[in-house]
Amino acid sequence: MSLVLATKNIDKYFKKPVLFHVLKDISFQIKKGEFASIMGKSGSGKSTLLYILSTMDTDYTGELFLNNELVTGKRASELSRIRNKNIGFVFQFHYLLSEFSVLENVMLPAKKLAEKSTAEIEHDAMEKLKMLHIGHLAKQRASRISGGEKQRVAIARALINNPSILMGDEPTGNLDSYNSENVFQIFKQLKEEQGLSLLVVTHDLDFAKRTDRIIEMEDGKIIPSMNG
Repeated sequence: MSLVLATKNIDKYFKKPVLFHVLKDISFQIKKGEFASIMGKSGSGKSTLLYILSTMDTDYTGELFLNNELVTGKRASELSRIRNKNIGFVFQFHYLLSEFSVLENVMLPAKKLAEKSTAEIEHDAMEKLKMLHIGHLAKQRASRISGGEKQRVAIARALINNPSILMGDEPTGNLDSYNSENVFQIFKQLKEEQGLSLLVVTHDLDFAKRTDRIIEMEDGKIIPSMNG
């Protein structure tokens, strides 16, 4: 069984204003090609956990493995590279650079990784846009396209380095039901056609129910759920 992501006994404390135990003994795994969702009330620790899983927050105890490699304890520069290469991230807000074109926005993480020529990166970015049916928007300024289109551009950007896992923090939280469904179908297609692993924090039960597995959180712990 090929694991993309695994945690062992992760604990996290917030130190201010008082000591608060926000994540408690978190251990779980995400298999290659698995589409999992994380659910729980506000304050249950979902987003905090996602920031640790994405290697952006290193202030925790326990162990985090990515593609069977221990990433806990690595230097910030090394983590930045691992994150850029292996993890695609889609937020509730798209965080596109409004003055850049759609194509330029998608190219940015690949330029940062600097493993390919600009021409190759541009070609890859166009392929991702076409796959998401927004190739015709490539030259548009990011500020000129609709909300649903912006989220597709954000997904294309998250995919540009062909990550091992795509993580989402409420990726449909800002979208109407039509565009939310579009995002779900894109994620499902990525899983089925490319074997991509996905881990999505969501409040949308209809969305979560259609993923392979719901990881339910309460008071900083993962609680055993009905569907494994």
